[in-house]
Amino acid sequence: MTDFSLLSTSELADRIAILRDNIRQITEQAASQSGAADEDRNAERLARSNDELESLLKEQERRLRG
Repeated sequence: MTDFSLLSTSELADRIAILRDNIRQITEQAASQSGAADEDRNAERLARSNDELESLLKEQERRLRG
């Protein structure tokens, strides 16, 4: 697990925006592809991205509570 507390506030916000866009793109790709290998790969990418996004959002919330 990465220590997101080391990121600046703007880096944290940038990373959140990037991950949200990545999740959107993965979802669009999954909708246009077929096949078990594609589904497995997209599911793994989506799970990793969602896990990282959740961690980043928790760090952002921690900072907001100050």
